[in-house]
Amino acid sequence: METAQTTMQGLLFIDDEEGVRRSLQRALKHEPYKVYAATNGLEGIDFVKEHTRDIATVVSDYRMPGLDGLETLKIIGGINPEITRIILTGYATMEAAINATNAGIDGFLTKPFDNVELRAKIREIWIRKHLRQFVSEQIYAEINRSPTSLGPRLSEVTILFSDIRNFTHISQHVTPQELVDFLNNDYFTPMGDIAYQHQGTLDKHIGDSLMVIFGSPVARPDDALRAVRTAVAMQRRAIEIDSRLRQSHPHLRLQTGIGIASGKVCSGIMGSLRKKEFTSVGMAVNIASRLQSLAQGTEILLDEHTMEQVATDIQATPLPAVTVKGLDAPIPIFSIRVGD
Repeated sequence: METAQTTMQGLLFIDDEEGVRRSLQRALKHEPYKVYAATNGLEGIDFVKEHTRDIATVVSDYRMPGLDGLETLKIIGGINPEITRIILTGYATMEAAINATNAGIDGFLTKPFDNVELRAKIREIWIRKHLRQFVSEQIYAEINRSPTSLGPRLSEVTILFSDIRNFTHISQHVTPQELVDFLNNDYFTPMGDIAYQHQGTLDKHIGDSLMVIFGSPVARPDDALRAVRTAVAMQRRAIEIDSRLRQSHPHLRLQTGIGIASGKVCSGIMGSLRKKEFTSVGMAVNIASRLQSLAQGTEILLDEHTMEQVATDIQATPLPAVTVKGLDAPIPIFSIRVGD
């Protein structure tokens, strides 16, 4: 398993007061990442330029000679937008907080600081920056207690893929704005809400597809069952939305096919300096994607591994085995039809 040092990497502290620098380094000496220090904004910026891959978090004093903390962190954000940027100040005014927020700074700390609170707050701000956009509040709270959950590692998961049927046909008969509104309001938002309610991690949007992970970054014993129940809830909601669209728009339809597969994958934060995401890669992802492409509107297709885990709670119809790229033999699959 990867450690927090791999994910949180190094922390750079910028402050012109030597005593404050020493205090912060003492406060963080037992944290699982290396702490560096700079005496002013320009020195801190140069350090980040030279060690871009080593620094994940920068804490800067608000008031310093030369470049102040806000200007320093703005420039550092331009060097690497993935760096978590935190302002530390003894001038805890509303104006300072507003300025930091308007500048896109990720967090705000005050001094003098309590060591325990400081450590917890730095960890919380870093995790919030990287996770709040794609996990439910329940999972966020659990990850906040265990930052090592973010490191790439092998996980037993269940993957859900959802895709709109006949999307190309739809896109040819509506305006671009109507298509965007349809995707955002009638598909991504309601389906994403259902995934969140069932504590799934919304991995990504791919065109008109959704990928949801159950079991990473937080594993639960009922991951497969919650994935299937999520799929059923999504199909029921899609049927309701489709019924409304039929009455209000001549070309918009919401019929979705869903594929679900379970197995070991590599999950964690992956990507380049400019673009990272929490995602999973492995055969279960490929199988779920393949099953989604085969599913008809209102249908959910499951692989055998998922079916074994939910058989006592879910009824599904066996179908002829299908071939999946990368596997030598066809695999058994099972169908759930919602609304029949």
